[in-house]
Amino acid sequence: MAQPRFWTPEITVDRRADGSILMRHEGVAPRLADTVVARISHWARRTPDQTAFAARGPDGQWQRISYDQLLQKMRHLGAGLLERGLGQGRPVLILSENALDHAVLALAGQYAGVPTAALSTAFSLVSDSFDKLRDAVALLNPGLIYASDGARYGRALAAVSDGVLTACSVNPPAGAVLFTALPATDAGPADSAFARLRGDMVAKYLFTSGSTGSPKAVINTHDMLARNQDMVADCFRFLADHPPVVVDWAPWSHTASGNKVFHMVLSNGGSYYIDDGKPTPALIGRTLDNLREVSPTWYFNVPAGYEMLLGAFRADPALARRFFGGLDMMMYAGAGMAQHIWDGLRTMSREVTGREVLLATALGATETGPFALMCTEAQNAPGNVGLPSRGITLKLVPNEGKLEARIKSPSVTPGYLGDAATSAKMIDDEGFYCLGDALRPADPDDLTKGFFFDGRIAENFKLATGTWVAVGALRAKLVDHFGGLIRDAVIVGENRPSLAALLFPAEGVMDRPEIMAELQARLDSFVAASTGSSTRIARMLILRDAPSLDRGEVTDKGSINARAVIRHRPDAVAQVYATDEGITRE
Repeated sequence: MAQPRFWTPEITVDRRADGSILMRHEGVAPRLADTVVARISHWARRTPDQTAFAARGPDGQWQRISYDQLLQKMRHLGAGLLERGLGQGRPVLILSENALDHAVLALAGQYAGVPTAALSTAFSLVSDSFDKLRDAVALLNPGLIYASDGARYGRALAAVSDGVLTACSVNPPAGAVLFTALPATDAGPADSAFARLRGDMVAKYLFTSGSTGSPKAVINTHDMLARNQDMVADCFRFLADHPPVVVDWAPWSHTASGNKVFHMVLSNGGSYYIDDGKPTPALIGRTLDNLREVSPTWYFNVPAGYEMLLGAFRADPALARRFFGGLDMMMYAGAGMAQHIWDGLRTMSREVTGREVLLATALGATETGPFALMCTEAQNAPGNVGLPSRGITLKLVPNEGKLEARIKSPSVTPGYLGDAATSAKMIDDEGFYCLGDALRPADPDDLTKGFFFDGRIAENFKLATGTWVAVGALRAKLVDHFGGLIRDAVIVGENRPSLAALLFPAEGVMDRPEIMAELQARLDSFVAASTGSSTRIARMLILRDAPSLDRGEVTDKGSINARAVIRHRPDAVAQVYATDEGITRE
């Protein structure tokens, strides 16, 4: 198998007198189409029988939708949405997980000019109060709320569907309709709406994780999505050599799969197999079964998922050959990858294929489409997020000893729905979107070697001594040092003389005998390796209660919102500083 084709970045670097740096990837990525849905029409003509989407049915067999079938479903369902008064100001709210009906509904909306918004299932299935769900409904004013299973999502629907048309694929509650009742017989109105689509019209809304408060609805225009796919195709040039095959579990409520992967497959005539597994002990088996039947050419997972896959590959060489045989690249995100996972995947790809399959990560945001920075050069260690995509300018601004990253791109959002003040604040005086992330050059003397994520600017604080604390890097180091004993940590100490930490233990850890002695030993070795007040954490408190989604202490993606934890747990902060140095329990 030939090596997959990638871009050859053409980067110019301009260092300014004020210390800021501008990096531009020269040129403009070739345009695929004016809209993503126009590419579906293209493939419906060119490869009508090609599988666009597939998912496991009730009998365990793959149910497929071809490109021709997808286009016809989009046209008729889009007309049905228009018949019910939906449009740019009356969007569709989708509560449930990835599924064939979900895909068709999202794309029918894009085709007919009806925005859709897929919410994390945690808002409906994990939350007790449904506060964030109610906030989303109040902000969007949807004309239709969809959930796959009216019984499973019944409590959430009851909380927000009063007076709003509700549709379900199965088990519709009283007053709701079956999904199959939504399409119209005459697709003409949707075809007319498609012909009138403009690039500045809203295609969809994606909600941020809510790590800084109530989730915001990021406006995704048709032009934003299409230009982002131009950049993806320019970077991953092997997409033009053969249609991509993806086996993906990541939720469409998040931009990584909901925008980049979802639209990448459709823009390039590929096949999206919806993985009903997840990188958890209970569900990884389903992912393995799916990978035994479908060989991906492009694959995404989180580091924990890759670690599970690596163990399965070592135990089942046939599965490893099936996985790596036609693979163009692997991508990870969501957390830092450990070196042993990185080395294991690279070694196995060489053993199976005789070549090294690229393993890479990137940097982007919901507000950037998300594709922004990408690493396509083979690395000896994980973490390099690469270089700006073609047509993007990266600005690096000195900020308290770090380089704050800002992006100017044709795929940056025009703003947040109903929040003009925050929309204005996200853009600096030169028109750059402020990511809020810091980057560290892989080689300070050659910025074309890429960058490493260097923490969130907003997380950092000063001790009472005036010493800055790089919270993101310190937290990651702390969690890694405890070797799986803690799920996460919150670093505290702003305007105090020393640092402390609030710890969320891993499940079941606190039931182990002698666990406190083991944790104390880990703390002692961490303190011994500390180099100064900005890294020395000598006091730690094990928290009793798990982080709360409803209070905003944890996002729907599972990441900790440190500010919310500190705000809602003042007694815990007081307790950790009231005790002597060491580790204790709440």
